[in-house]
Amino acid sequence: MFKVLGVDHIGIAVGDLGEVGKFYTDALGLPNNGEETVAEQKVTTGFFPTPNGSEIELLAATEDSSPIAKFIEKNGGRGGIQHIALRVDNLENALADLKEKGVRLIDEKPRKGAGGAKIAFVHPKATHGVLLELCQRD
Repeated sequence: MFKVLGVDHIGIAVGDLGEVGKFYTDALGLPNNGEETVAEQKVTTGFFPTPNGSEIELLAATEDSSPIAKFIEKNGGRGGIQHIALRVDNLENALADLKEKGVRLIDEKPRKGAGGAKIAFVHPKATHGVLLELCQRD
């Protein structure tokens, strides 16, 4: 068994992390927790925490072959919401439970995400078109 603890973050694909990040800091007044490159996912991320504990995650591709670059290309060169992440109390249990229920997964084992989180993705075909990330932060 597992519990969904809440919305962890909303992932937004962007072409220029610095330019888009200025909107979140300057216009909305959110702090910028800095940038982190996750080589395995071919992405550089920037997190902007909100007062309720969830975050906006901006994702910029580091390679043309990355899923973020492909997402932007499919959107006619524009970014947009790429995924929604739910925080869970136990990612391994979540994946086992979902697999047992016949839910289609992209990841059957956790992998390393930004900020030291363990992450795994549920296939959009299982969620009616939404790329859903499950994450656990210790």
